[in-house]
Amino acid sequence: MAHARQRCLLITFDAFATLFHPLHPIPEIYASVANSYRLSGTPIAPAALQTAFKKAYKAESKAYPNYGREMVLRGEYGGPKQWWTGVIKSTFANALDKPDLQLPGGMVDRLIEIYASKEGYALYEEVRPFFDQLREYKTQQPVFDCIVTGIISNSDDRVSTVLRSLGLSVGRARADEDRSSTLLPGFEEATTTNLEEEGFYSKDLNMVITSYEAGQEKPNRLIFDVAARQVNRLLGAAKWTQYDLDNIDWTRIHVGDDFAKDYQGATDAGWHGILLDRDNTFTDSSDVEVINSLEALLPKIQRHATS
Repeated sequence: MAHARQRCLLITFDAFATLFHPLHPIPEIYASVANSYRLSGTPIAPAALQTAFKKAYKAESKAYPNYGREMVLRGEYGGPKQWWTGVIKSTFANALDKPDLQLPGGMVDRLIEIYASKEGYALYEEVRPFFDQLREYKTQQPVFDCIVTGIISNSDDRVSTVLRSLGLSVGRARADEDRSSTLLPGFEEATTTNLEEEGFYSKDLNMVITSYEAGQEKPNRLIFDVAARQVNRLLGAAKWTQYDLDNIDWTRIHVGDDFAKDYQGATDAGWHGILLDRDNTFTDSSDVEVINSLEALLPKIQRHATS
């Protein structure tokens, strides 16, 4: 006798500019740290760093795409820490017009430390209440047999640490593309993940998929496929209940603030994309599913549940 098919929901979020934002403008923090280390004979103004940071970030991204991942796998590059060291050094070298500028010891590490925690970032005000509501919805809604939540982010592995520092509970499931993420040099301490212990209802976010660990950045379909595969690993390892992975109908939703990377990337991968337009500036198409706050997301999920 055939078993009834199960329905499961996977809902993922972009991280930066979707769940959290810089606590203070980045040039202000860079200038403050540089001045505390007496980098220059005269105080550095934040305005001098605005363009310099953008230029450095763009150049590093072009020279070492996705934090230099391909070179890392060949043993030719050090990964995200080396990448961000390059951005930081180039920012101040550009701003001070000193190509051979040497930064004081500890300054790079201090900036990296700030942007790995609540020192550098803050949640948008509705994020914590939304995840409280979502956790309640997970346990009470009658439609889905399981709901899995996660992050899909074009970032390095600090995003998990940032989210925890900001008060969200984050599971330890990670990407599994090409090589275990624990073999890639990064910021997060390598841990042995026991997926059997990763519950769906005890975490705000069950998994984090970063482009650095997955192998491609959004909008490439690969990162969404990696997320879908990781969920199957989670369900297959769950010891408190049994799922027939060949007998599940999935609803997959991704929410983010970037039309091309988040909305278009998700829809091209066969997911439901939802564009988070906090500034209410997107006017290109009435066919795009848009929300202006996460407060409007749960009703959207409920409509997908009954469709």
